[in-house]
Amino acid sequence: MSAAHDSPHAAPHEAAHGSTRSYLIGFALSVLLTLASFGVVMSGLVPHDLMMPGIVLFGVAQLVVQLVCFLHLGASPSQRGNLAILLFTLLILAIVVVGSLWVLHNMNANMLHPMPAMLPVE
Repeated sequence: MSAAHDSPHAAPHEAAHGSTRSYLIGFALSVLLTLASFGVVMSGLVPHDLMMPGIVLFGVAQLVVQLVCFLHLGASPSQRGNLAILLFTLLILAIVVVGSLWVLHNMNANMLHPMPAMLPVE
């Protein structure tokens, strides 16, 4: 083994790994959020109009839990570069999705409608 692996201290460029406690908390929260999403649909207690926003809310919450607990993404000085990359990626995705929806909506609104069937001239 090299001397780098024998040292109990991590090198400054290496990210700190999570503890077993953070992994268990992340796993428990992920399972609870999954069950909550399932419950929104299957319980019948949530009005039909609120099902999709509820599922999206629980999905975004689960994404945040997994980013923090499993990928250890945070606002600490050692993680700011990773956080900036994630935010930039989300910005680019939002531009692509919103731009695509805008273009498709405008195409649909401005398309020529089909002409009525021509009657044969007698």
